[in-house]
Amino acid sequence: MSSIDTSTLLIVLGVLIFMSAYFSSSETGLMSLNRYRLKHLANEGKAGALRVQKLLNRPDRLIGLILIGNNLVNIAATTIATIVCIRLYGPDFGPLIATGVLTIVILVFAEVTPKTYAALYPEKIAFPSSFILIPLMFLFTPLVKLINLITNGVLMLLRINPVSRSDTALSQEELRTVVYEAGSLIPQKHQEMLVSILDLEKVTAEDIMVPRSDIYAIDINDDWRVIQKQLTHSQHTRVLLYRDSVDDAVGFMHVRDALRLLAKDQFTKATMLRAARKIFFTPDSTPLHTLMYKMQAQRERIGLVVDEYGDIQGLMTLEDILEEIIGDFTTSVAPDHSKEALEQSDGSFFVDGSANIRELNKELNWAFPINGPKTLNGLILEFLQEMPEAQVGLRLAGYPVEIIELSDNMIKTVRIIPEFYKAPIDDVSGQRNS
Repeated sequence: MSSIDTSTLLIVLGVLIFMSAYFSSSETGLMSLNRYRLKHLANEGKAGALRVQKLLNRPDRLIGLILIGNNLVNIAATTIATIVCIRLYGPDFGPLIATGVLTIVILVFAEVTPKTYAALYPEKIAFPSSFILIPLMFLFTPLVKLINLITNGVLMLLRINPVSRSDTALSQEELRTVVYEAGSLIPQKHQEMLVSILDLEKVTAEDIMVPRSDIYAIDINDDWRVIQKQLTHSQHTRVLLYRDSVDDAVGFMHVRDALRLLAKDQFTKATMLRAARKIFFTPDSTPLHTLMYKMQAQRERIGLVVDEYGDIQGLMTLEDILEEIIGDFTTSVAPDHSKEALEQSDGSFFVDGSANIRELNKELNWAFPINGPKTLNGLILEFLQEMPEAQVGLRLAGYPVEIIELSDNMIKTVRIIPEFYKAPIDDVSGQRNS
């Protein structure tokens, strides 16, 4: 070293600091890569991604190589800086000055700056650096294996399995976060659809069914003219047929089949019954993703929902499941509130007591509990535990609610004032005011 002039040593020191910055930025860049984007680029055959994926297949060896290189150049830089400072400032102050100055230089130019840049733009650092790291890996393989053998032995003494890898599979909540973090890369409507697909297993047939009382059905024991009138005025392409009670359901009549029979002058009760299609039944607790697979496998588009006793609770269609994913079908471009919730000039809403709570929450961004009764009427009755009178006020799940109208032992209309919403401690809490 004494035969090498100071200027040459300073040049070598600069090269060593640059190499230290390279190893530091390479480590951060490789570890900061989006693993799923890397897989995507590798599947597309990108050369840089394939090289990096090969390196990351053995992260222990990669980290060992980078740390060996980084420590070698840092120790060499420390030695050269000490020699230069001793020559310039003497043996008393030279080592101290070398330590202080080199610490600052390495922190700024070989650690913080390159690592920050690599964390911001990992692909710009990781892909080019793989050109150098792969040959270095081949060159230093014996040393890297030795270091890994020693470190793995220390980990085993600490009862840590060095070959175990953390599970890289994403949970449902993590997938939801990934979708939302995509930002402008995925349009908001598409984000909502993807999240809705993830939520299908949380929604059951009971949540989306048309209640039994609202099913449009035809009693085949009615007068023939009444049946014809019902078919003529039906707004549905498939109509449920039953005898005297919905519990004695016969089948579904497709209006197209009725028109075909009518055109042949063969439309009678007997032919209508023969043309009725078999009913698809599903338990009310069936998750929507399972229900969708069953309907797809059996090529069904409509079915009846039954409870644990086999009693018919409602009707659901494939369209109802699709609406859970893509939203309600509408011919209007502008968004519209639920038909069961009419907004008033003062900001309150007149809501039908039979309104589905989930639909109200979705369309109006409310927060009524959905783990109990399915309708607003049921939620209020569960809270009061008695049949109320009109003009009774209460706070339900944090919302001021006023009962406006009752009919046939049911709450027909209520008034809700969302502006005065107060988040409750419990799912359903409130007070009653007569």
